[in-house]
Amino acid sequence: MIPEKGTSARSGGFAMTRREVLAAASVSGFLPALATQAFVDLAASPAAAAEWEPAKALDSVIDAATGSGKIVGTTVVVSQNGNIVYQRAAGFADREAGRPMVVDEICRLASMTKPIVCVTALTLIDNGELALEDPVTRWLPNFRPKLGDGREPVITIRHLLTHTAGLGYGFLEPEDGPYHRLGISDGLDSSGLSLQENVARIASAPLLFEPGKGWHYSVAIDVLGAVVERVTEKTLAEVVRALVTGPLGMTSVEFVAAEGKPLAIPYGDASPLPVRMTDPFTLKFGQSGIVYSPSRAFDRTAFPAGGVGMVGTARDYLRFAEAIRTGGAGIIRPETAKAMTTNAIGDLPVGAAGPGFGWGLGVAVLKDPAKANSPVTAGAWNWSGVYGTNFWVDPTEALSVVALTNTAVAGMTGDFPMAVRRAVYAR
Repeated sequence: MIPEKGTSARSGGFAMTRREVLAAASVSGFLPALATQAFVDLAASPAAAAEWEPAKALDSVIDAATGSGKIVGTTVVVSQNGNIVYQRAAGFADREAGRPMVVDEICRLASMTKPIVCVTALTLIDNGELALEDPVTRWLPNFRPKLGDGREPVITIRHLLTHTAGLGYGFLEPEDGPYHRLGISDGLDSSGLSLQENVARIASAPLLFEPGKGWHYSVAIDVLGAVVERVTEKTLAEVVRALVTGPLGMTSVEFVAAEGKPLAIPYGDASPLPVRMTDPFTLKFGQSGIVYSPSRAFDRTAFPAGGVGMVGTARDYLRFAEAIRTGGAGIIRPETAKAMTTNAIGDLPVGAAGPGFGWGLGVAVLKDPAKANSPVTAGAWNWSGVYGTNFWVDPTEALSVVALTNTAVAGMTGDFPMAVRRAVYAR
């Protein structure tokens, strides 16, 4: 279980509070010392790689996808039993310039940001500075969205983590829906809003259902990011770096791309081949469309979107996935890592993941592979992103897979990610 509010998250040699960690990281260079306690070593193992049977099947899937041009570029990294057994880049990071994708290509992670921000919040919960059952209004007093009948229900941190708060996403509603009318940013566009302004707009939209009574994919993790800022009195970017990405050595994973570091050029699905994204770029999806602003990844004035805003490499994201798979790596407690990756919503249908899935405290959890038409083992957990990214972790097989592409949304859903899964489980 996650410890109750007020209990210590550590015993023995690590007794600093998260607030002390943040202060130390920001003023005295504490971060490198912290990183040595949590860094996940994922050295490639030539012997293990040579013995990994699915490699040829996975090569064939990647060759077919990039060879046809349906996936412009991809980088795929696989670890099993703590060893990297497969890593490959294929296709183009910039098709028009002829620049090939490389294994350490920095890609826009989109909603693969969500699990990282959820773990950031869970570290605060582990240390007793935040609690799952805290009303959001404890930290954001003005966040008081109402139901259609005018009632103002209590929304908790648990509701945000599990997408059961009754919030929504603009691209999942019709073009005349309330999120569009209120100008709420999904976090992918260049809205010019601050995080506080966007959260205020979210609060003014009607709830889709009473919190806890349904599941709907949403901007809940953006709201959670605002809570993290209020709890720590730091920016979300600072907190994530100090508590998660810094300790794990995920140097490429940031809300704003480092200067001088090229990112994979994003492409949008089209016929006969994906097209290079303009800025802005609208892709038909859901009940309306996703509005992308690729330049947002370089914009230091854009608010840190806890739901979709980060960039990074596949190998760095693999460090994160492996840290949670192996019990939290000192970032969160083993009990918290287990709670995060276990279904926490009962039998509520998870529309964005499909049949056979539940939801934990930040990730989709596979309950029934047959219903999901998936070769992956029950108990595996995963998520993906609308720039064309996805990952999954299979605890039973001690397996973590990260597959980043620069092709939206074919790299996230459809033939390519399903073929990657089938290849990995080929025997």
